[in-house]
Amino acid sequence: MLNFSSVLTLFVLFFVSPNVSAIDKVFPGNAKDVDIIIKSSVSDDDDIICKSLVQTQGYACEEHKVTTKDGYILSVQRIPVGRSGKTASKPPVLLQHGLLVDAAAWLLNTPDESLGFILADNGFDVWLANTRGTKYSRGHTSLSWNDSAYWEWSWDELVQYDLSALVQYVQYKTGQKLHYVGHSLGTLIALAAFSEQGKLINMFKSAALLSPIAHLNQIPSQLTKEAAQLHIAEELYSLGYRQFPPGWDVLGPILEKICNEPGTNCSELMTALTGPNCCINSSRAGELLKHEPQPTATKNIIHLSQMIRTGTIAMYDYGSEDENKEHYGQSDPPAYNMKDIPKELPLFLGYGGQDMLADANDVKALLNDLKDHDNGELVEVYSEEYAHADFVLGVNASQVVYDPMISFFDNHSS
Repeated sequence: MLNFSSVLTLFVLFFVSPNVSAIDKVFPGNAKDVDIIIKSSVSDDDDIICKSLVQTQGYACEEHKVTTKDGYILSVQRIPVGRSGKTASKPPVLLQHGLLVDAAAWLLNTPDESLGFILADNGFDVWLANTRGTKYSRGHTSLSWNDSAYWEWSWDELVQYDLSALVQYVQYKTGQKLHYVGHSLGTLIALAAFSEQGKLINMFKSAALLSPIAHLNQIPSQLTKEAAQLHIAEELYSLGYRQFPPGWDVLGPILEKICNEPGTNCSELMTALTGPNCCINSSRAGELLKHEPQPTATKNIIHLSQMIRTGTIAMYDYGSEDENKEHYGQSDPPAYNMKDIPKELPLFLGYGGQDMLADANDVKALLNDLKDHDNGELVEVYSEEYAHADFVLGVNASQVVYDPMISFFDNHSS
């Protein structure tokens, strides 16, 4: 049976992270500029995703590094073939994880249950992204992971720099357009990028969005709402904590404060945050805790909190008209308009009736934004029993979500 600290850590997997160990070895990158900085590398370090999670299951795996225009060095894993050893016959697929996890989340179940392996065995060229600040993406061309300046970003920068660099890199290496799979925050950055209709949009064949995050004003998680309404992240930032969270000595009293708010039940923290996940194998908890959770920037949490409080999908609000004008040339942060997403872009949305972060009503608001999508280019898969984590860690996700998603990709691979 899991003890309280284990349950707390599972809760943290999707919202808060405990103390993280000292900086791990990073692999600086430099190479010629192809609108991004390109570098491939293979590491002998045993503590990398390829060696610890992929090759142990009998799959070939490559470690790559991509340097963004603002200097962050991102780790990317490639599974070029399935267990059969046959060369991938289908287009590349880029998998982008959600908040406070990394690419390991796509690989933690058995090969028959983990999306990264399932896609490889179905003939796709699989690429696994790791967001800046996570264990394997801590490098920077000029900053240390310990520098406060390293953490001065929100999901705006993930849209502008990380996603852009990753997509361009995969296309550069493969010479093909790609499919995209995002979960949670990984869906938000994709939707924001799609809405801007830049040159990146032409590099996608399609996108699958699992537990899509866009509208957040109907979020039912009382725990998450209280954290946003109490301006917890803003308070931490004002105290100088740039990495979220700062550690248990600070986090403990904050969590106690939130849990003492009327109407907030913290007895089962993961359920209180993500919803009652139906289909996670509890025996995998030990493996899960070896790899997750991962840190993020406090500013990123502030940005998400702003969305919850205001009900808008907009760029980071600097808190004053003058600062916003300095950054954006206008007094309010520019909005990401979901209605501007190209109607011909094939989209697959998977969402659940028990999800307390990507609430079904918020997803329906997003679907309403997309109601004019071209016929056949918007596919929905709804599972009444699924909550937030089930879409990545559910033992039956292959049947519930991945099989129809792969059929969707196959229909848009020409």
